[in-house]
Amino acid sequence: MNKLLRKRKGQNTVEYLLMLAVVVGVVLIAGVALKRYMPQLFQGIQQKIDGAVNTLGSSAGNPG
Repeated sequence: MNKLLRKRKGQNTVEYLLMLAVVVGVVLIAGVALKRYMPQLFQGIQQKIDGAVNTLGSSAGNPG
């Protein structure tokens, strides 16, 4: 009975290590994707903000 419990404990360890490996892989892939696409996203947001500020400034009668 004691040997059976030790064997099962070893299986749990392997299962947890496999799950950890999958999580680490997903995090690495997400990090690479974010590194590639985030600058473009921030540039797009900055352009939209600049456009809104220019539109508000010109419609309020302020000299641009």
